[in-house]
Amino acid sequence: MTPGRVHGAELHGEDDRVIAQLFLPGEEVSAGHSRAAEIITRVMALPAETVERLAVDLQRDFAARHPDTAALFIRHADLVSARLAETVEISEARKIVLGASFTAEFAVEGAALCNPSAVAHPDQSGLGRGELRVAIAVRAIGEGHLSSIGFAEAIVGPGRSWRFQERARPLWRAHLEDGDWSVDHFRAAVEHEGIVGEISHAVIRALPSRFTAADIGAAISALPVSLSARADSHRQIAALRDLASSTYRATFPPEAGLSQRVLTPVAADEHRGMEDARFVSFTDVDGTVGYRATYTAYNGRDIAPRLIVTPDLREFAIHRLTGDAAHNKGMALFPRAVDGRYLALSRSDGENISLAESRDGVIWTIVGVVHRPEEPWEIVQTGNCGAPIETAEGWIVLTHGVGPMRTYALGALLLDLHDPTIVRGRTRLPILRPIDERRDGYVPNVVYSCGGLIHGDVLWIPIGVGDSRIGVYSVGVSELCALMIT
Repeated sequence: MTPGRVHGAELHGEDDRVIAQLFLPGEEVSAGHSRAAEIITRVMALPAETVERLAVDLQRDFAARHPDTAALFIRHADLVSARLAETVEISEARKIVLGASFTAEFAVEGAALCNPSAVAHPDQSGLGRGELRVAIAVRAIGEGHLSSIGFAEAIVGPGRSWRFQERARPLWRAHLEDGDWSVDHFRAAVEHEGIVGEISHAVIRALPSRFTAADIGAAISALPVSLSARADSHRQIAALRDLASSTYRATFPPEAGLSQRVLTPVAADEHRGMEDARFVSFTDVDGTVGYRATYTAYNGRDIAPRLIVTPDLREFAIHRLTGDAAHNKGMALFPRAVDGRYLALSRSDGENISLAESRDGVIWTIVGVVHRPEEPWEIVQTGNCGAPIETAEGWIVLTHGVGPMRTYALGALLLDLHDPTIVRGRTRLPILRPIDERRDGYVPNVVYSCGGLIHGDVLWIPIGVGDSRIGVYSVGVSELCALMIT
């Protein structure tokens, strides 16, 4: 019998949660013939009265689906306007029609919605006694299995109740800026990516102690010709530029509510997806309180864990992670430093839960294996299901096990508070399995989570069911600890 309780509240993907993005017809075909030029020619040939009518229709039809549609279309028109002669004057209405011809909607969760993590919301105003507002990060999967990070909200309590809040529209994309690096972090990332050479040494030597991608460009421009003109230099230079631009800042305007925010792929190493964000309320070594998360960046071939730092879930700093612990999926941060060290759980070998440590939060080394698959339900592999949760008894770690028929089930570990390499207890049987109505979905036989939280001595775990919807499971902390064996 499953301990705890599966609640009736569910969150489903909604096809009308869309973003608008630049669309270049024919770009997927490697050919010299440009469809963009022909489309621009056709738009420029439209009669003025037709253009005026189309511009009005476009703004009317899409105004509720995107923030400031006119500005969006004009921005996209400006991106393709290099093909226009400099002397051509174009009206605002024609710019709107031109930009819309190079714009397409993308339903961020049109394929699936799954793998949630929960943290206390930064805004706890207006609540009743015993209530907690929860911020939920979700993996939204759209066309082409492209993953983004979306958000939802819920109210927990009073008592053993959970209710998802209605999600607002339209969705907002973030304003992007270059992020900054330390020289030590960049040097470690260069070594991690295997692009060490004379060019990287020369570039790094020219950088200030903290820098942005623009400083990398300046350092590359200053390279002596004897280095920059070598046969393989273009490959190394391109790799350095991509690496530098993989750190960035994403900021949403204050008027964009949490459920309207979506983090979409930006950097080259995540252009095929940002997967399975594990958020945690985080207290830094200097006492600063905010949020951090790790997620998996996917470029269509390789994966890598990356870091999000945010004070308020509105301004996000995105960082590379490096070191021998930063190689696989499923990294999860402890919510505070332990004995002055940043700690995380990782699965760098692909099948065991390991402990990792860092002195700066970005360069991670493996300490050792904490838990290996022992039971039939985790015989294929095991991993964490989010950040460790601190209790008086120890660190509760939600785990997933993969068993026969690639079935994902949830379990738990209890780690020592002062030495998390010591396992004080573990669940021998799963606490939640994909059975009955939880069996089917986009990916069958999966229940999964990226992190829960405790409220009122109850552990609340939002769960992805079949990678197609999000549900909620709760279990008393004392009830869970009583199930664990040493």
